[in-house]
Amino acid sequence: MTENIRKLVLPAPAKLNLFLHITGRREDGYHQLQTVFQLLDYSDEITLRSSNNGEITRAAESDAQINNIPYEEDLCVRAAKLIQPQLVNRSSEVSGVEINLQKKLPIGGGIGGGSSDAATVLCGLNKLWNCNLSIDKLAELGAQLGADVPVFVRGNSAWAEGIGEHLTPMQLPQKWFVVIHPKIFVSTAEIFADQALTRDCDTLKIARFLECNQFNYLADQFSNVFESVVTKKYPEIALAIEWLSNYSPARLTGTGSCVFASFDNEVEAQNILSSLVKSNHNWSGFVAKGVSQSPLIASLQN
Repeated sequence: MTENIRKLVLPAPAKLNLFLHITGRREDGYHQLQTVFQLLDYSDEITLRSSNNGEITRAAESDAQINNIPYEEDLCVRAAKLIQPQLVNRSSEVSGVEINLQKKLPIGGGIGGGSSDAATVLCGLNKLWNCNLSIDKLAELGAQLGADVPVFVRGNSAWAEGIGEHLTPMQLPQKWFVVIHPKIFVSTAEIFADQALTRDCDTLKIARFLECNQFNYLADQFSNVFESVVTKKYPEIALAIEWLSNYSPARLTGTGSCVFASFDNEVEAQNILSSLVKSNHNWSGFVAKGVSQSPLIASLQN
């Protein structure tokens, strides 16, 4: 780390849940999960500009400001406030930062946008402020902000258990994904509270997933338990899954509302996205490549 680094421009990538099971519930009320996180090469962009005034601010042009996200609820701000006390070499003036968030990932889409933004701020400020925290410590801090944050901090597609914090890195077959956002907001708390939600899935072994032909995560045993609940409550999401399934088996990611399907090459995926644009559906979408390592890691190493 050189002293003249004053600005970092970093990606905050999306993720997909290739499957998502609930295997039980802890005494503290948190659900025990099993999932595979597939990272994508499609990202928000975060610019961090250091300052010496000790203040954590947001740029006027930041999408957090434009979307009227309250300062106290902004995960980027919360991440910065969480790492600021970890500064090793404090001077009389505590390091501050201006955060500029440029969104590409739909808010509330189930593709990890807010969690990824928080992870990028943690990792970026660790470098910008010369905190010298280990990845384990950053992941520990990230878990205080959300169960999905550690996977973005560690930066690898992974098998996940617990509440999502126990991670085993995975090299997944390279696929191209079409991701559709039906422009529906799904309340995660509402879906978790639904009595119809399956909470007693059998605990699976990672070997069972690896034995599937090309990691066939759409095999019956690898479902997303939230999908049946979400599609019943939100028919538009069910329609999006049905439309995309005409081209390749489609699935909900997270608690939604985004849905996705995989393809073997970019051309095929782009053709499907073109069909979406020409359709009568008022949905947005994008094409992204699945990656085993987060683009954030390469950016931090440059």
